[in-house]
Amino acid sequence: MSKQQFGLLGKRLDYSFSKSFFTDYFLKHQLEAVFSNLETSDLATWMKSEEAQQLDGFSVTIPYKQEIIPFLDSLSPEAAAIGAVNVVQRKDGKLIGHNTDAFGFKQSIKPFLDFRHQKALILGTGGASKAIAYVLKNIGLDVLYVSRNPQGENQFGYEEVNEYMLKACKMIVNCTPLGTSPNLEEAPEIPFEFITNDHFVVDLIYNPEQTKLLREAANRGAITLNGLSMLKEQALKAWEIWNQK
Repeated sequence: MSKQQFGLLGKRLDYSFSKSFFTDYFLKHQLEAVFSNLETSDLATWMKSEEAQQLDGFSVTIPYKQEIIPFLDSLSPEAAAIGAVNVVQRKDGKLIGHNTDAFGFKQSIKPFLDFRHQKALILGTGGASKAIAYVLKNIGLDVLYVSRNPQGENQFGYEEVNEYMLKACKMIVNCTPLGTSPNLEEAPEIPFEFITNDHFVVDLIYNPEQTKLLREAANRGAITLNGLSMLKEQALKAWEIWNQK
């Protein structure tokens, strides 16, 4: 019996959690499967490659969560609603895009949300932020976005984030790569002095375990959470999708 082939598609993956997670998972459960890092800077060419054709399914990360959509045969209802894909299933020769980021994020924040968290400030407007906004809106939170290039309603530049905004938004979610190892002293430019012990600050980064953003927030008494629990939840959901009969 040949081994099932899975992988993570992205541009630079030396930081990736997925390969070690799935390799350990396959060993633990004695599964005939391998998981590889699939790095490319040319998505269109890679999608036609032999490597891509041999995969039974794959995960998708920065910067391809939105770019991959035109190359897929269909999307799950959730991926279509979110407008971003992080899991691709091969079924009956067709490629189907799914989004398990939403599931993973919702599972990870459940123990921490309370009545104080009615508005959220999402830092970044890329593929990950779309899944985060989808979850938060569905559970009834109002969402504002902060972006280097704000466009449209509810988007603001970093220089516009002030005391009033942080008093209103007691939940902050970083969806940017700022602070990822090895750039440990980088952080989104928000006024940390207005974060309090009423805030819940989430950083989707998991390496390092505590980013500068989370450190600054924790020093001011905020509840903090990194992206590791979300990653584990979304990875297990991906495995479930790949093995749907």
